[in-house]
Amino acid sequence: MAKQNELGSFLRAKRAATSADDVGLRSLGPRRVPGLRRDEVASLAGVSVDYYTRLEQGRETRPSAQVIDALAHVFGLGPQERRHAYSLAHLLWTPPLPAARAPVGSPLVELMDAWPDAACFVLDPILDVLEMNSLARKLFTPFRSTANLASMVFLDPAGPVFYTDWQRAASSCVANLRATADVHVGATRREELVATLRAGSDAFARLWSAHEVQPKTHDSKELFHPAVGAITVRFDALEVSAMPGHQLVVYRADPAGASGRRLRALAAADTASLRAAGTGASSSPSGGTGEDLGRPGTALEVAGEQ
Repeated sequence: MAKQNELGSFLRAKRAATSADDVGLRSLGPRRVPGLRRDEVASLAGVSVDYYTRLEQGRETRPSAQVIDALAHVFGLGPQERRHAYSLAHLLWTPPLPAARAPVGSPLVELMDAWPDAACFVLDPILDVLEMNSLARKLFTPFRSTANLASMVFLDPAGPVFYTDWQRAASSCVANLRATADVHVGATRREELVATLRAGSDAFARLWSAHEVQPKTHDSKELFHPAVGAITVRFDALEVSAMPGHQLVVYRADPAGASGRRLRALAAADTASLRAAGTGASSSPSGGTGEDLGRPGTALEVAGEQ
């Protein structure tokens, strides 16, 4: 079956599954067809009956995104169904940016909590940190706020200390913000964030103007926590299918290496002690590699390294 006819079949199925009550229409007596009539769908979507008929019959194969969005609203389509409708209409679907920070479902929170040796957190399209597991919260204790990853990198004094190769982290952060948020031009939350970052950081303004685009996928990072020292982590950024446009980021370290031991030391430490260890850290550590303990400011004694 041709793809344009698949769109017609999809629309007919959704029309049949949508009742008059679903869309607030009064039903006067028995209906001859299941669900809505074509003229009702056309009226609700703001298109002509002839145009909607041609869509169902496959004689119109290139509807606009506005038409698909209107029909999706009529039929009450969820994100995955809307994405499917876009694909059938040969359109590129972009997940909408929520007007406010979206709550993370309990199954995903439980999944993150089931990985006590990995630091896990959820990012939305503008890099707001929506949820963290216990180890991630302890890893990020040097920061004044963990509301937004880009703000942590560019506006928090802990950023240049925590990210050992700060230039690389900064470039990666901006390129990821471009990849996940630039399609939301005009969205209030996105515009306010970019304006704040540009005003507060010359480095961000310079990197933003370069228009580098690279979504976060997987790589390694060199981090420094004042309580345990240098940590090399491998990270993976995974799309959250239940929250289109959102990512689950997982930081892991070699469990047999020094970084793995330091992550376990963080996991076992008291959060208040970790925050106290980070107080006053104002300069980036110098020299060494991610597995070098010879950095200033470490406060916890890691088993097997002393």
